[in-house]
Amino acid sequence: MRVLLVDDEEELVSTLAERLAMRGITASWVTGYRAALDIVEHEPFDIALLDVRLPEMNGLELKRLLEVKRPGMKFIFLTGHGSEEDFNACSAESGRDYYLIKPVQIEVLMAKLNEIFQQ
Repeated sequence: MRVLLVDDEEELVSTLAERLAMRGITASWVTGYRAALDIVEHEPFDIALLDVRLPEMNGLELKRLLEVKRPGMKFIFLTGHGSEEDFNACSAESGRDYYLIKPVQIEVLMAKLNEIFQQ
């Protein structure tokens, strides 16, 4: 399983990538939408974890661009703002996505990644 982490909080994504690697997950991370678009040009990913609030572009907008470049990629959104109900209302038109609240518990993230990867 290959996972892309996109969040403007470098410490968060670098730590998550390390923790995923310790569990046998190949994870790459970037801190902005441009870097995310660039990396998917050269590397395949099964799942992307996207911060809902990125500078210059929100996670839902980035998801739409990534889907064009990598059809079939699955998505999990991360946020420290709002509620799950707010997110679900915002993303209803974009299909079934997953949502986790920061700070992310690694066990919860692993369970969600495994669930999505098995689909």
